[in-house]
Amino acid sequence: MEKDLSLIKDVPTQVKDPELVKRRRRQIVDAAVDLFVRKGFHKTTTREIARAAGLSIGAVYEYVSTKEDVLYLVCDVIHAEAERQISEALARTGGGRETLAEVIREYFLVCDRMSDHILLVYQETQSLPSRWRRRVLENEVRFTGIFKKMLERLAATGELPSLEASTLELVAHNITVLGHMWTFRRWFLRLHYTIDEYINIQTALICGELFGSK
Repeated sequence: MEKDLSLIKDVPTQVKDPELVKRRRRQIVDAAVDLFVRKGFHKTTTREIARAAGLSIGAVYEYVSTKEDVLYLVCDVIHAEAERQISEALARTGGGRETLAEVIREYFLVCDRMSDHILLVYQETQSLPSRWRRRVLENEVRFTGIFKKMLERLAATGELPSLEASTLELVAHNITVLGHMWTFRRWFLRLHYTIDEYINIQTALICGELFGSK
């Protein structure tokens, strides 16, 4: 809930119910992504987004102020979905290699489901006002920090070999980027691998480097 309230502060809304804001913004974001991908960010109008989302233009402006706000929220939707799946994976695993493998799997599956969202953020970040661009980059670093903290906990409990903090941070960034690579190179990767095959290969490589070959 804290994160949701922070979002409301970041992007002003006239609606007081945080859960309703969350649902409606996801509705607006998903409709906008489809239009942005097909028509381009600059050629898509807010009225078209409203129509695609099944809302009136007035209703849309109760949740966002500008089209740039919608683009910024695309980034947050990606992170929120990934964080939810990662939290569930952490809660149901026993630790060590199993935890790392399950977290990687859930994160990569989110990247697969939200490929258009991720690609759009990378392609159109330059269209955002400078304050939103800064926040997107800050959110990326914060999100990668989730992987870093997980690795640090595994190392602290002896479930992961002792490694320098700088190494763990780099591994965390590697996990983030490998998930995104499925999006960037999907024109090739999806012709040669299923998402499950991609996850298994990349997980084996990451775990092999961290835990050794056994």
